[in-house]
Amino acid sequence: MGEKQFGLRERTRRAVQREIADAATALFVERGYEATTIDDIAAAVGMSQRSVFRYFATKEELVLGKFDVVADDMLDVLGARPAGEPVWTSLQRLFDVLVSIADMPGHEEFVEPIHRVIFETPVLRAGYLEKLQRMQDAVVAALVERAEAAGAPYAADDPTPRALTAAAFGCLVAGQHAWLAAGAKGSYAEAIARAMATVGPRD
Repeated sequence: MGEKQFGLRERTRRAVQREIADAATALFVERGYEATTIDDIAAAVGMSQRSVFRYFATKEELVLGKFDVVADDMLDVLGARPAGEPVWTSLQRLFDVLVSIADMPGHEEFVEPIHRVIFETPVLRAGYLEKLQRMQDAVVAALVERAEAAGAPYAADDPTPRALTAAAFGCLVAGQHAWLAAGAKGSYAEAIARAMATVGPRD
């Protein structure tokens, strides 16, 4: 299979995944996560249950699967930041990826409800926090590589990259909670920036 054909196939797959995920999100917001079945989602997109499971292995992945793509986008952003930039600044720029998704046309009406669904549904909250931890591990590895490439490697027992990354992601979650507590009336980006400002910048 040629590279172009493979690329087209992957784009088509992602488009279908997006269609299914958007339909699922609308149903979760309307009916609640627990009350919505895979059959409901399949009917909404004109597919069989079996077809939906070809794109998403579990019901939880319909909500959380996008974070795997987000993690890749975050690493791309980190790799593009200036080598001498303060780590805290680079970490804050990672969250621009989440802000850009929240600001996408057509997503506004779902951003607040889906955050509430994630934080109020134990299985989703646990899955979300697990994915954030995986993102953190990947970011820490990238920061270590960046420091080595700059000729100023971290010592093996230096907690700096992991501590800064954990603090940044903790601020992300705190900012999301604060934004929801305010009724999602303010800016999503400002809520995250405000949370990060309580801790940093620190390098």
